This record gives sequence, structure tokens and C-alpha cells, in this order.
Amino acid sequence: MKKSTLFFMLSLAFVWGCSQSKIDRKNPDYAKVNYEEVKEVFKPLPEYLVDISKPVLAKRSELGHKLYFETALSIGNDISCNSCHLLDKFGVDNEPTSPGHKKQRGDRNSPTVYNSGLNFSQFWDGRAKDLKDQAKGPILNPVEMAIPDEKTAVSRIKSIKGYTDMFRAAFPKAKDPITYDNIAEAIATFEMNLLTPSRFDDYLKGNREALSKDEKEGLRTFMEVGCISCHEGVNIGGSSYQMLGAVIPFDTEDHGRFAVTKSEDDKFFFKVPSLRNIAKTGPYFHDGSVKTLDEAVKLMGSHQLGVDLKEGEIEAIVAFLNSLTGKLPLIATAKKN
Repeated sequence: MKKSTLFFMLSLAFVWGCSQSKIDRKNPDYAKVNYEEVKEVFKPLPEYLVDISKPVLAKRSELGHKLYFETALSIGNDISCNSCHLLDKFGVDNEPTSPGHKKQRGDRNSPTVYNSGLNFSQFWDGRAKDLKDQAKGPILNPVEMAIPDEKTAVSRIKSIKGYTDMFRAAFPKAKDPITYDNIAEAIATFEMNLLTPSRFDDYLKGNREALSKDEKEGLRTFMEVGCISCHEGVNIGGSSYQMLGAVIPFDTEDHGRFAVTKSEDDKFFFKVPSLRNIAKTGPYFHDGSVKTLDEAVKLMGSHQLGVDLKEGEIEAIVAFLNSLTGKLPLIATAKKN
């Protein structure tokens, strides 16, 4: 048994035994949270991941912002990064799977771009080590943006007025700054600072009134039933691979990380998603098969923890998850023309 699977099993020891079908707000222990323990499990968002007070990095991020909306990076001149990861919709398109070239659809749900720079790897199966590596994939994917090769992508960008000067400013030491590697670097630099601080971050920083009593009850339940065995840290997830269906098998034909490693031990393992903005980024799971957050919470309790969550527990956890909805940055709707 892999260590991560064992970790799931050990989390059963955290199961809260006094479950009730409804939230009991008259219970004297209602909304009592061990604040010091919370701060050990979770960390607030940093102010930034890329210091754009440095002129070169500011220029690189500005270039990445423009490229994020650039449809010339798709063979049909109709798809950009923002087509599937909409900045004004919390970084997703709210579809089970996203339409790509000629309306083709892949077999996995498009994860949010917000806070993605905090993830330890990219894509559901972790095939990209970072955002720069990830940015190179969709452009050349025949189902997504369908550009045939890196040379074509570079040629298209070079043909558009204004990009030459922007690339020179963003990569001043490069002899030929417009390269496929630099296209990906610029997009990644922009994406790194797509952070969405929430009321939960205010709570972690010391404002104990930032969460309502219902949300604090949900936080306590979230921790006690064992959700923190996977969803912890600054991104409340995104820091490990875990087996989908660790306790009760989950019906899926997607073998997850196995497609990358070809190791039998990695079958049905997926990168744990961040729960930041989770109330806004449905449908859920790797295939987008689950429509509501309530259902997702119930299924995770069963398949991952072996816990039959009661109605009140689900209600409480969902209340907490809603506190993770953050504030979108101003650039969310500022398209670069």
C-alpha cells in the first residue's frame, strides 16, 4: 500500500462521532475551533509570487497578460487561454470539459488558473512541473488550440504588430526574444500573480470575526472528519497526488497519473485540487461529472474517508468552503487588445 493511501486510511481516526442530520446551533461546542491548530494546518496567501515592482518582471507579466488573450495561438484564431480559464469566472468555464479546436472536447475538466502557481505540479495527472511547462501544452494539443508546432506559434506572434517591442522589453538580454519558451515564460509570469485572497485568509491573519459561526462550524467539521489529510497548506490542496477512491472505489475509466508514469502504483492517482474558490468552479472532479458542491463533499467523504457524512455536516462544510471564495484581481476583466 502506498504511503498516500495509508494516509487516507489513517484519516478515518479523525471521524467526528457525534454527527447530526441538522446543524445543532444550540450545542455548546458549536463553532468552537482550535485556532492554533488551524494556523498549523493552513497558511494565508502571500501578497504575490512574482515581484512585479522589478521593471523587467512587470513587462514580462504585461506581455503574458496580452498573450493570455491571444487567439493567434490557436490554429483557428478563435481560442485563447481565457477561452477555457475565464478570468472573470474564477478561472474556469463551468463546463464538464472544455470545447477546443473544431469544438472537440477533452476528457478532463479544466481546473482554475487562479492560485495555480501555488500547486506543486500542473494538470490533473501532474505531467507539467510548473506553469511555464503547463503553458506549452494546450497550444500544441490537437484537441485544444491545435497549433502544429512551436515554429508556427512563434511565426504567428512575430507577424503581429507590437509584439516585437514587448518581447524585447520583457526579455532584454535575449538576442531573439520571441521564442516558444519565452511565450510560455511570459504567460506563466502573468499567471503566477493570479491570487485571490479570501475572508479565510483574513481569519488566518488574526481577524477571528472574518468567518461566521456557521463557517467556523464548517471549518471544525472539515478538520475533524479528515478532509485536511489532502486539503491543507496555503492552497488548501494542490500539494500531493492521492488515489481517487482510496476507501471505496470510484467508478472511472481515467487512470490518472498512470498515463504519465506507466506505474501500476499510480493508477487512479490524481493531483489533489485546491479548494480556493471551489464554490465558483464547478462542475467538480477530474471529469466534471459532479454538478453541485454538496454532492462533491458527500462523495469525497464516502470514497476518500469512508465516512457517511450527515446532512448537517455537509451543510457545515459547504458553508466553510464558501468562505474560500476570494476577491478577483482588477485584471480579471481587463482584456489586453
